[in-house]
Amino acid sequence: MLRAKLSVVIAAVAASLAVLLGGCSAPPVDSTAGWSPSKIYAEAKDEVAAGAYDKAIVLFEKLEGRASGTPLAQQAQLEKAYGHYKAGEPAQALAAIERFLKLHPASPALDYALYLKGIVNFNDDLGMFSAITRQDMSERDQKAAKESFESFKDLVTRFPQSRYTPDANQRMAYITNSLADYEVHVARYYFARGAYLAAINRAQVAVADHANTPSVEEALMILAKSYDALGMNQLRDDAQRILAKNYPQSPYLTGGVKVRTDPWWKVW
Repeated sequence: MLRAKLSVVIAAVAASLAVLLGGCSAPPVDSTAGWSPSKIYAEAKDEVAAGAYDKAIVLFEKLEGRASGTPLAQQAQLEKAYGHYKAGEPAQALAAIERFLKLHPASPALDYALYLKGIVNFNDDLGMFSAITRQDMSERDQKAAKESFESFKDLVTRFPQSRYTPDANQRMAYITNSLADYEVHVARYYFARGAYLAAINRAQVAVADHANTPSVEEALMILAKSYDALGMNQLRDDAQRILAKNYPQSPYLTGGVKVRTDPWWKVW
């Protein structure tokens, strides 16, 4: 009889464990199961407006699957990319954009996709310490800036009438100035350490590749100073002549401004 009772108890325990294990393995309930694609989109946009980008991304992914093959699915892909960008996830944003560009090369939203790609790279720069360091694009590696420029250039070339083109043009001008500033920043760094040939090489890049930017004025001064330090008097005179011709009021001509040895943002 004792064995019979033990068997009953063991069977009951086994049944309870089976119920518990079955409950643990049950799939989570999808609250959007009965939603229409338009409702999912509306809810996702509400999450974006509330700054809940992680929730919005999940909803856009669901929408992409349920509305597959429709313009709404394409919209979801771009909205998801934007959500990743706003959530501080540039790598995921760029991956989503690249996927969109590959899948939909003739999409009516192609101009926006190129614009968003440029924006993501344009802002993929300083991170959380930018306010502390007061650093700008000219003091960082320029890979993202160059990729941003190419995206904007592609946009304005292919879609000159796009509503995003005016802003893209302004950002391209900023990037061009930034790239010139970067070359001068590096040239300044080398000059301050007596690496005059290296300073000349970087200053020449600024002059040759970014001729219409404000940084050229300082680049010419660095060239003249570097040539002078190396005893290359003819080249020094040539650089000074070009500086005088293009910037007749330049303080560099009178020695009123010296080559900076600190980062431009350092004021203390």
